[in-house]
Parts: sequence; structure tokens; C-alpha cells
Amino acid sequence: MKAWLQRRWYSQQSAPLLLTPLSRLYGAITDARRHRLESARVPLALPVIVVGNISLGGTGKTPFVIWLVEHLRDWGWRPGVISRGYGGRAPQYPFRVEAGSDPALVGDEPLLIALRTGVPVVVDPDRVAAARLLIASGEVDVLIADDGLQHYRLPRQLEFCVVDGARGVGNGALLPAGPLREPPSRLSNVDLVVVNGAGFDGGPESVRFDLRTGRLRSLVSGEPRTLADFAGSAVHAIAGIGNPLRFFASLESAGLRVHRHAFDDHHRYRPQDLAFGDGLPVLMTEKDAVKCHAFAQGHWWALPVSAELSPADEKRVRESCSVLNAANDQINVI
Repeated sequence: MKAWLQRRWYSQQSAPLLLTPLSRLYGAITDARRHRLESARVPLALPVIVVGNISLGGTGKTPFVIWLVEHLRDWGWRPGVISRGYGGRAPQYPFRVEAGSDPALVGDEPLLIALRTGVPVVVDPDRVAAARLLIASGEVDVLIADDGLQHYRLPRQLEFCVVDGARGVGNGALLPAGPLREPPSRLSNVDLVVVNGAGFDGGPESVRFDLRTGRLRSLVSGEPRTLADFAGSAVHAIAGIGNPLRFFASLESAGLRVHRHAFDDHHRYRPQDLAFGDGLPVLMTEKDAVKCHAFAQGHWWALPVSAELSPADEKRVRESCSVLNAANDQINVI
């Protein structure tokens, strides 16, 4: 049923009529929730950039968060990241993510962000509590809320909404008739629509990034390899991400003969999931790799990806972030 719904959401067909009443109910509930949470907002002592999306499934949000962290540092900021920690269950909250943290406790995406950037990362379903812990640490001067667009109790100075260029907003309907958490009109209220790849017109207030693959790394030895090293070879490819087809297509476009193995987003891997019994190389995303290191084998490889923006779009993001200076001044006055 889930697979059928997802195909229908992103097909050329209209939203299923039988589910439309449920979508209206979902919209009414989320509107009421938004107003309730916004009325409960309390100020924080540091500015907040929210990076999120309005659709279920992968949009490329994590690579963009990593890009934003790295560039904020280049622009003179000391960023920290707060996240729900989806897929993890920490012993207590808020919980600080370390390089050696168990992804079963902190979630795969927060751990990947911490590993790639080295900045402080804290997880808590209550993002306000996570923010307060980071603020109290004195290590940061700006907060990035990963996947915090609908966490309306969290105050924010900027909202960046990431959209998958290939899938866009699907049929434009709210859950469960479509893939959307909020209606497409929400895009007109954010500071920047950030489009991952070509295909979706985000309007005048949008920027675009492309995902560039890096060098493969062995999960056991850290040995680097290039995709070209595997060209013409048969490999197993695993992907427990929101849009696994994007990963498989990137390998196939590099000339690999791919045996595809798609898992649910945030899938918690077990050794038997990857026991294919033929010794072929197993390639996976970095997000998958952080959950497989504990039982990795020598023929398993992780493929990193990085967001890449044009100079003009990078400039637009930087100009958007310039409001943080004024926000800091206002916060300090308060």
C-alpha cells in the first residue's frame, strides 16, 4: 500500500478521491497545531536558521545542511545544529552527538552531520530544549535546525525549504492523498526555496544545488576509490534514504552494473540485510554507512555526496544570512 501510494503521489494522476477528505482533515489539524505552537513560542538567545521541507521523503536536505554549516563558518559564524534525531532513541534528552555515537541513539542524519562538519550537534524531539543546551555551551553563535520547518514552537530568523527537483511537490495534495505536510503555498512564505537538481521551478525566491559525488571510502580501512574504478563491474547498491532511485541512477550513470536494494528511509540495518553471498562490492550512501560500520566487511564502500551551488546562488544564500547580524543585535538588546 505504501509503495502504491508513493507511486501515485508522484505520477501524472490526480490525487486519489477516496483520500481527499482525509487530506482536508489533516490540513485542518496541522493548521490548528501551527497556530497553537506559534502562540507558545519563547525567544532564544541566538538566531535560528530552519532547514526543512514540506514533503515526505528525501529532498537532499542533509547535504544542504552540511553545505550551510561549512559556509557559515567561512563567513565568520560558529554554527551548531539541532535535530529531532529521527530514528534514534537516546537515553535522555537533550543529547549531545559525538563522533562515536551510536546511530540507534542519535539517528543517522545527526551523526552524519557531526562526522562531516565537526560542529556541535544536539538531538531532542523538543528542538527548543536542544537549542538551549547548545546556547548554554557557549560554543556557537547561530543555530541550524535540521528538519525543523514544522516545529513551530521554535523561533526562527530564516526558513530554507528544500525541494527535490525531480519530484517537486508531487500531485500537490496533503497527506495521505499526496506527499505534502503543508500545502504548496507554504513555499511562498519561506525565505528561500532550495531546489535539489533540475526539474522544479521554485520561483524567483529560489536557489538550486546539485549533488556531486566524492571518492568512495572503504568502511573497514578507509581506502579511497573512484566510481570509475568500478565501471563495467557488477555491484550491489543499498539505499535506505527517501529517494533511493537517485542514488542508484548516479551509480548507473558512472557505468556500474547495479543490483538495486532499496530499504525504507532510516532503515536500521542488520548483517543479514547485506548478506548477498556472492562477494560483489556493496556500495551505499554515507547515511547508510554510519549504521553499518559496526559489522562492516572489506568489500563495502560508502559514497559521499556534497551540495554544490553556483556562485550566484551562493551569494543569494549569504545575502539571506546577512539578516542574522541584525537579529543578533536585537537579541542582545532584549
